[in-house]
Order: sequence, then structure tokens, then C-alpha cells
Amino acid sequence: MRTFLLVSWLVALSSLALPVVAQTAAADTTQPQLPLPQASPRALLQQTVGLTDITVEYHSPSVKGRGIWGQLVPYNQIWRAGANENTVITFSSNVHLNGQLVLAGKYSLFVLPVSDQDWQFVLNKVTTHWGAEGYNAAQDVVRVPVVPEASAFRETLCYWFSDVRPTAAHLNLSWEKLTGSLTIETDVHAQVLAGIEQTLAARPNNWQLLAQAAEYLVQNNLQAEQALHYINESIRLNESYTNTWIKARLMASKQDYGTAVIYARKALKLGDKDDANFKAQQPNMRIALTEWQAKAY
Repeated sequence: MRTFLLVSWLVALSSLALPVVAQTAAADTTQPQLPLPQASPRALLQQTVGLTDITVEYHSPSVKGRGIWGQLVPYNQIWRAGANENTVITFSSNVHLNGQLVLAGKYSLFVLPVSDQDWQFVLNKVTTHWGAEGYNAAQDVVRVPVVPEASAFRETLCYWFSDVRPTAAHLNLSWEKLTGSLTIETDVHAQVLAGIEQTLAARPNNWQLLAQAAEYLVQNNLQAEQALHYINESIRLNESYTNTWIKARLMASKQDYGTAVIYARKALKLGDKDDANFKAQQPNMRIALTEWQAKAY
């Protein structure tokens, strides 16, 4: 009887142990990952050029004593321009890359390095690949020649902007001892003019907005007749030293120095001597008036 009870107890125990082993195995397959730093950490670069937002998302590998160009990154092979997933570049409006039109949107960015020729920066429609796996040249949007230049050593790959202006900027890729630069141009004036028209259509009697519109055109030497229309309307609604001075400068740009002198004198009279902005501008206004008088008479 004791033997029978012992055997029965062992059988029952073994049947209970099986689920425990299964549960342990199941737990192993769902083991959470430790929060360890990535070998090639994610990086995000953002820059506004004029009115265009540009974003570059990439993973940044390190040299770690390795040979890079022609070795870790082979020549004559498409390269992911970073590490891990696609490097992705986004434009909020149309741009020109080294003179080539690229429509607003999101693109994967690749580089084709060549040992003794210009490299190519490649924009591709597919942004969901792991690096260059599955890359298809038929999906390329544009290939832009780039001349790599020697630069200071950089351990980690880095994208950065330089020479940022309202109309253009340089996007640079630097790693190890080379840098490749891409010129990005925006049609900021067309964007601004469209915005001006839309804003003034909604608020046609705002003298300050009209003056701002004229100021932009005068500063950038654009559409002189439209600028004259805006500033005349601004002065009609509310004559101030600011819009009067804008008209003086506009007339001088049109080489109508006699009229420029008239409006410059009026602007100096209209200015509030206690206004800090007017006091700051006054010396330059008087210098310009003297120059225009010399040309007018």
C-alpha cells in the first residue's frame, strides 16, 4: 500500500511540474530588453530655411579605429548615409538641391561614394527599409553630384547646416576626415508674396500690414510698382514716420531722388523724438537724406 501511495504521489507531482516548466519557458521568450545605449544612436537635425522646414533623421555610427571610406563604406556601392534604418530627409515645401528640383515630401537619403570621382547624394521614395536592404534605383527621385572635401577628424557621423540664409543653406555630412555638402535653395520670395496676398485679402485696411508688405518688397528689391501701391494705401489709411520713410526709400530705389527727399523730410518731422525706434533710425535717415539731396539737386 505504501509503495502504491508513493508512486501515485510522484505521478501527481510530475504532472504538476510540467506546467511550471512551460511557464518558465514562456517567460523566457518575453524577457524584456535592458535599456542599453545604441552603438549608433538616433539623431534628429532640424532647420528652417526661409519658410521651409527641413528635417534629417538618422543614426550616427562611430569610427572606432576602423577604416571608413573604401573599407567599412565600400566605394561604388549605395550606402545608407548613416546606420540602421533609412536616413530620412523631409522638406515642407519645394526645394532645389544643387539646382535640381525636389518636391515637398519625405525621402530616404543615400550616398554613392566613388574613390576618384564626384560622389552622389541620392533621394529615394521608399523610407521604410533597413539601411540599403531592398534599395531600388527605379524609386530614385534625384541624384545630386557632390564633391567630398578633406575636413577635421570626426569620430561620429554628423549632419549639420551652414551658411543659412532666407533663400538657401548648405547641408553637410561629415565623418572621419571627409565632408560632403549639398546646397538647398528655397523660393522664399514666392512663398512670402503668396502669404502677403492672402493676408491682405483678409485685412485690406490694416495700414501696418500694408507697410510691412511694402517694406519686404523694398528690402528685397522686388515688384516696385506693387510696393508703391501698398505704401500709398498704408499712408492713406494712417500717415506715420514709418510708412513715410518706407516710401522715401522706395522712391530712392527708383532713382526719383526729388520725391525721396520730400518724403524723407516728412518722415523726420512725423517721428516722435521720444520714440526709441525713431531715435535709433534718425542718424541713418539724415545721412540718406543728405545723399539724396546731393543727387536730386
